[in-house]
Amino acid sequence: MNQGFKLRFDQLRENDPTEPADGSGLLLIENYPVQGHTRNVCLVWPDGRKAFLNYAYLVVADFEPNNEKNVIKLGFSSHNVTLQGYSLETLFIALLDHLPRIITAIDPRYVLDEDKQKSVVIEIVLEKSDS
Repeated sequence: MNQGFKLRFDQLRENDPTEPADGSGLLLIENYPVQGHTRNVCLVWPDGRKAFLNYAYLVVADFEPNNEKNVIKLGFSSHNVTLQGYSLETLFIALLDHLPRIITAIDPRYVLDEDKQKSVVIEIVLEKSDS
């Protein structure tokens, strides 16, 4: 018998097709081997709620530089997002380039005066769009 055949035959015999590959039972989550090029933005609320939207469906963005608090309105094809906070112009420019991966809102009572010099989101509103 050929040595290569014997080795392959032993490998075939050791693999039981009725047993899961990792032997640990059910496989609940399976990941892709590498990250793709899809860009999503994940919104995180102070209570731990999370939602993500794909940048490919971002149709319009609007920046409103109100008095102290700024507002960014994002129009996705299925949802509308309103971000309210301090110094949001740099966040708006980053959204223009699809850079932010995670936007986390923090409770307004934890925002210090020196924190207001950088982009700080204090409120996120996510609504289904009418269309």
